[in-house]
Amino acid sequence: MTKILILGATSHISHYLIPDLLKLPDIQLTLFARNATQRLKGYRAYSQITLFDGDWDHPDDLKAAIKSQEIVYLATGHFKQANKNVVQAMTENHVSRLIVAGGLGIYDEVVGKFGEWNARMMGDYTSIKAAAAIIDHSALDYTFLRMSWLYDQDGNTAYEIVPQGQPMKGTQVTRQAIAKLVTDIVRNPKLYNKQSIGVQEPHTEWDKPSFY
Repeated sequence: MTKILILGATSHISHYLIPDLLKLPDIQLTLFARNATQRLKGYRAYSQITLFDGDWDHPDDLKAAIKSQEIVYLATGHFKQANKNVVQAMTENHVSRLIVAGGLGIYDEVVGKFGEWNARMMGDYTSIKAAAAIIDHSALDYTFLRMSWLYDQDGNTAYEIVPQGQPMKGTQVTRQAIAKLVTDIVRNPKLYNKQSIGVQEPHTEWDKPSFY
C-alpha cells in the first residue's frame, strides 16, 4: 500500500490527478485542503481516501497530515513560507519523496520571443525564485515541475521533459498531462528524483501559448 498526500487537493491539476491515482493498485490517498470534508465531499465514500481539513500555512496541520505518508504532492511551489513549512514537516516526519507543481522561468531558462512574452506576463520573479530555492536546497528527494502555461484538453496527456540547464521553448502543456506525469512518478518514485524539470507539450515552440 502506497500512502500519498495531496496538498492542495482542490487545485485544477488535482481535479485530474486524483482520478488518475485511484486507477493504481494499492493506493491510499489523503486529500488535504481548507474545508476538504465539504469541498471534496464527493470522495467521502471512497475507502482508499481520507479527507483532511488543513492549511499549509499552519505547521501543525502539515505535521499531522504528513505523518506516515510515503509521497507528498504539493499543488503549488510559489509560496516561500508554505514551502518552508512543508520541508520542515516532511523532515521531522522522515518523509522524503516530494513532487512540486511549479512554474517555468525560475532559472531564466525561457528563451526567444516566448521568453520575452512570458517575462512581460509574469513580471517580478523574485518571490517565486526564493520559494523554489527552498525546495532546491532541501535534503528531500524532490521533483520540481517547471510547467509551461497550463490549459485543459481532455485526452491530451502529451508531455516532454526539459532537463535543468536546457532552454525551455514549449509554450504550453495540459493539466491532464501534468496529472499523468505525477502518476508516472508515483508508479516509479525514482523517476526524476532530486531534479527540477521543465515540462512542456511537444511541438508547441511558438511565440506564446495558443490560447492567448
